[in-house]
Amino acid sequence: MAEADWDTVTYLRKKAPTASQAKSKQAINAAQRRGEDIDTTKKFSAASNKQHSAAKDTAKLDRETEELHHERVSLDVGRLIMKGRQDKEMTQKELATKINEKPQVIQDYESGRAIPNNQVLGKIERALGIKLRGKEKGLPLQAGPKKKK
Repeated sequence: MAEADWDTVTYLRKKAPTASQAKSKQAINAAQRRGEDIDTTKKFSAASNKQHSAAKDTAKLDRETEELHHERVSLDVGRLIMKGRQDKEMTQKELATKINEKPQVIQDYESGRAIPNNQVLGKIERALGIKLRGKEKGLPLQAGPKKKK
């Protein structure tokens, strides 16, 4: 029982500092005083909500080159939407509400800035009752579902 001395305290292990404690200024200074190696790295764009530079470059290329150019809705389709909407005495907002889209979507389609989406065009066709796609643009939409042959 000579080993059980009441004046001596033995630590078997010391708990390592947590990540936030290890990164604190106080912990860094203490490590420097002890002569330990400290590794510092610069994290670019850390803790920010910036876009990746590759996405910006792609956007620039998209605007500048013909190869990456997106198709837009033609102006005649925009005019057909505007005419059909005015014939039914609807505002852009009312039409957008009817097809469950934002008013900005209708505005983009009418001005020719929108990238064509067949689902949206189909909703607009049904709401206005006119065809906006294919060879028969501007003609009334035929009522009833298509029959299988």
